[in-house]
Amino acid sequence: MTATLSFTAPTEHGPQDVTLAYARVGAGEPLLLLHGIGHHLQAWDPVIDILATEREVTAVDLPGFGQSPALPHGLPHDLATTNAVLGAFCAALGLERPHVAGNSLGGLLALELGREKLVRSVTALSPAGFWSQAERRYAFTVLAGMRRTARSLPLPLVERLSRTAAGRTALTSTIYARPGRRSPEAVVAETLALAHAEGFAETLRAGRSVRFTDDVPGIPVTVAWGDRDRLLLPRQGIRAKHIMPRARLVRLRGCGHVPMNDDPALVARVILDGSRAQEASAPRTSFSTAGS
Repeated sequence: MTATLSFTAPTEHGPQDVTLAYARVGAGEPLLLLHGIGHHLQAWDPVIDILATEREVTAVDLPGFGQSPALPHGLPHDLATTNAVLGAFCAALGLERPHVAGNSLGGLLALELGREKLVRSVTALSPAGFWSQAERRYAFTVLAGMRRTARSLPLPLVERLSRTAAGRTALTSTIYARPGRRSPEAVVAETLALAHAEGFAETLRAGRSVRFTDDVPGIPVTVAWGDRDRLLLPRQGIRAKHIMPRARLVRLRGCGHVPMNDDPALVARVILDGSRAQEASAPRTSFSTAGS
């Protein structure tokens, strides 16, 4: 069940009233889930019940995505503002230094929260920000094309396409390695979420100059990359490892850019393993492989 929370966030433009939609389930140490650009919190549906067996899980719609309205007029949808909003959201909800897992844009935001020591651990699934300029231009071109397609398709056509594996592949194969596994209802909902995302253009524009270049010492960090990621190529994970040498780097076999649907059990295990890590100072595996 999705709820909404209104709160005041400190930003570079002064205190601002913000509203975010979220879903909360489970019990245990808190775990915050952050989706990618153009998506919504339901991206985590395939794994959230598994995670909730060990964690109090909160999945949130980022500002301007899903059911969360865009930020107030004049506030940029950039990393600094979004992370200030997420920090205030956690405080308002009583999430004290949660574990955090994020995908794509959400993975970048998770690493930023980790760099600022606002979380206990970070698991970043195909995080943005480790691209070359050519790779960033490619990814942004693909994303903009996906957005145009989603906005141009009539709802009856989306619904018709969603009812077949071939249609779901046509709609979602850019982000899923196994699009046929996505339910018709989920494909329709995420196509609409992409089409109606108020924050899409502003967030994409703010990302043009973004690169993640800092280590995240002092907390456990896991970076996991689908080996069939067609949007942010897997070699970007090697760059992430060079920047964060103590991070655990995991290859997700058979998974695409949004791996939660491709292999829910594998992704849930990687997130839970990352949140169980207690000693950030212990030697970390340079590269491991998960999945079959």
